Amino acid sequence: GWSAVRWAVLEALAALLNHRLLPCIPAEGSVGASGDLTPLSYVAALLIGERECTLAGEPLAAADGLARAGLAPLTLGPKESLALMNGTSVMTALGCLAFARAARLARLCAAITAIASDITRGNRAHFDDRIFAHKPHPGQRRCAAWIRDDIGLTPASGRELVRLQDRYSIRCAPHVIGVLVDALHWSRQVIETELNGVSDNPLVDVEHGRIVHGGNFYGGHIGFVMDALKTAVANVADLLDRQLMLLCRPEESAGLPANLVGADGDVRTHHGFKAMSISASALTAEALKLTMPASVFSRSTESHNQDKVPMATIASRDALRVLQLTEQVASIVTLAACQGIELRAPAHGCGSLHATVRAVVPSLREDRRMDGDIATLMRLLGADELTPEVPCP
Repeated sequence: GWSAVRWAVLEALAALLNHRLLPCIPAEGSVGASGDLTPLSYVAALLIGERECTLAGEPLAAADGLARAGLAPLTLGPKESLALMNGTSVMTALGCLAFARAARLARLCAAITAIASDITRGNRAHFDDRIFAHKPHPGQRRCAAWIRDDIGLTPASGRELVRLQDRYSIRCAPHVIGVLVDALHWSRQVIETELNGVSDNPLVDVEHGRIVHGGNFYGGHIGFVMDALKTAVANVADLLDRQLMLLCRPEESAGLPANLVGADGDVRTHHGFKAMSISASALTAEALKLTMPASVFSRSTESHNQDKVPMATIASRDALRVLQLTEQVASIVTLAACQGIELRAPAHGCGSLHATVRAVVPSLREDRRMDGDIATLMRLLGADELTPEVPCP
């Protein structure tokens, strides 16, 4: 093809994956152009039996890993080492992981919002489709539909209002989460174009016998969408943090116990979700701090040959870190929302999420350490077992 590699190189890469034989690649060291040059050199090195790897998670020297897997080192031909190293593969792979995690997160946040609205006796009309039909951003309209489904909202399912207008963290939740859903839509277009494109230099026009030099290794598009995606994700973390505050304050939650304390007897001796709300605030602050775009921090490198670079791999790594922080916030607020369902009973919002959580984490009756419970929900979210539907923008 246009990268001028043999089919045997592709087969060798597939064999590494099939044997769970993976290169040990440092996270840092790429400026995003010429592609992920330094990180990808570790992929090429493993193919020829150099540097380090893991075999099914076990650290090994590359030569030993190949031998244990029954694979022979590859002898690379002309252009092949450059083709393996001079592309946007690392930043794009990280972007794929970020995309999938952000999609799951968006759906979970809609479910959390449905529960928060339900147990705080919110105004369900805030999610009426007529509102979103007249400002038809697809993401916010889709998010509102999720919330209606999770609440079980129908035109005839009204109830006596406690408030005419809820706080923005409930009322405007589709407008916040919807930005993330729409960002996923165009992020997917960019990521798929990058995946299916030739991010190499030079290209080889075999048909006409020409070598064409250019800059397809430049990761500007991935850098931009990862910077945008992490901003939308961090904004969702802030939304969830505000929703947790509403749930923990009786004045805002239509009378739920302070800090969602579920203990019998003298509730003043229990803290409920007070400490977790502090943790959620810290996690949110860190996520918001990381939204500074990486792609604007171009530095002239390589004796000024690479005098404009996108820092796209840093942007992808930042996006994954923001997702990790926000997933922790979402896990905390999911636990709080499920606690609120039980304290408010009968509440009906998103019963499937409540059932899934309670199958692995008990309700908080008396104060206990919660870090293990948060980690359990993080694992469920990563395994796509918390959300009823993952959007495919």
